[in-house]
Order: sequence, then C-alpha cells, then structure tokens
Amino acid sequence: MARRPDPIGLGAAMADRLLPTLAAAVTLLAALALGVAVAASALAERWRNAASEAITVQVPDPAKALPDGRARIDAALALLRDSADVAEATPMQDGRMAELLRPWLGPGGEQLALPLPAVIEVAPAVSDWDSSALAARLGEVVPGTTVETQGRLVTRLRTLARSVQALGIVAVLIATGIAACVVALATRATLAARRDAVEILHLLGAEDRQIASRFARRAALRVAAGALLGTVIGASVLMALGAVAGPVLPMDPGRLAAGLPLLPLATAAIGWITAQSAVRRWLRHLP
Repeated sequence: MARRPDPIGLGAAMADRLLPTLAAAVTLLAALALGVAVAASALAERWRNAASEAITVQVPDPAKALPDGRARIDAALALLRDSADVAEATPMQDGRMAELLRPWLGPGGEQLALPLPAVIEVAPAVSDWDSSALAARLGEVVPGTTVETQGRLVTRLRTLARSVQALGIVAVLIATGIAACVVALATRATLAARRDAVEILHLLGAEDRQIASRFARRAALRVAAGALLGTVIGASVLMALGAVAGPVLPMDPGRLAAGLPLLPLATAAIGWITAQSAVRRWLRHLP
C-alpha cells in the first residue's frame, strides 16, 4: 500500500508517543467522569421513586372502636382508599411485621405481648405529593394516626445525586478543554520543528487549508488512537465498578454504551479542529 506523501515531514516530527498517551489519559478521565454522571442520574431516579414508595401509616390501637362503631384500622383504611392521592392502601401482614422487627427483638419478637400499632403501606397515585394534608385528615378521623415518609431525606439525596451528576459533566468539559490544549501545544511544537519546510511550501504557493489539513489529519489520527485506548480502559474500569458496587452505584449499561463510543470520535474532532485553528493562526503571520 502506497504511503501518503509527506512533504512537511510530519511523520518524523509527530512520531513521538506523547500526543496519543496524553489523549488516552484525558479520555480515560472523561470516561470515568461520564460514568459517574450516568450513575448519579440513575441514583437520582431511584431515589425519586423511593420518595413515592416509602410511605406508611401507623394506627395505634387498631382494633379499638371509634364513636361511630368502626374499628380504628377500618376507618383509616376507608379514608385512605377514598383519597384521590392514594392508589393503594394495604395493611401490613403480621409475618412482614415480624420480619421487620426481628433484627431488634430477635427471632421470638413476634410472640411478645406488645401493643404494636397497625401499619398500612400506601402507594400514592401521583408523584411529589404532599402527605401533610392526608396526615391532617387521618388525624381528625382516627386520632393518633401518623404518616411516615422519607420524602425529605430522599429529596436531599436526589439533590446530592444531581450535584454529583453536574460535577461529572463539568469534569467531562474540563477534560475536553485539556484535550484541546494538548493538541494545540503539540501542533505548535511540530510547527516549530518543521518551520522551514512549512515556510517553503507556503512560498511555493501551497494554500493554508492544504497545510492545515495535513497537520489536522495527523493530529486527529493520533488523538483518536489514544482516545480509543483510554475509552476501552475506562469502560473496563466502569464495568468492574458496576459489578462490585452495582446495588449502591448503578452503572446503566445502555446509557454507557450510548455515551462512551462517542468519546474517541469527539476527541478526534477536537484534535482536528484545534490543529486546523492553530496552524491557520500561525500561517497568518507568514509573509
């Protein structure tokens, strides 16, 4: 296969491994930052769902009759099931209650004669609903009833996840800027090394776009090779983290598969554009 003509001598001037190595390192950091952003997004979604699911109603003295003759638990269930904000209200079974109490009371805790309240698990019909109004109505109909929700905690966790996601995106942008700076510096160093050849071609009538395209093509290929290596290493690290910390730090393979392959292409595009711009600016100062 015939080699492409290289009148400027870029094969010798850009033969070092510095540019691909730096591109691989920068892309690795970008891949890890992207993985963190994806994981934070998944955590925020999980915690958003948890905010709507982690709702329980506790009814003390559930069998005690109210003035209207209904048992307290029956009145609470009727009010919940008639509420438009509640999709489902289910009394917690004794077996599930015993299972929840076992870590604190031991295996025989369910046999203790304790005045335990009845617990109703509530599935809301809408997201981000305000449980305070429902708690007020329950308190009027069945005094002493309480509504437990983790909404405030989950909201704070979601804010934390969104902040981590934003930091991941910022890290990707910083890595992009570093990649552009690395290509610009490497291009300037190559221009300095091949200044005489470039000036001769320029005096002989070579157009700026032709000279700049040779630099840009060479830089893009070298950057793409390093970026591909960095992406492969980053994907391997993220998959390993996902296998170890999946329940705590979810790695969505679909989102990663959609984002990671774009890194080498984006890095190559950055290399091309940066080298083009750097060479054209340098050529403007030539006579």
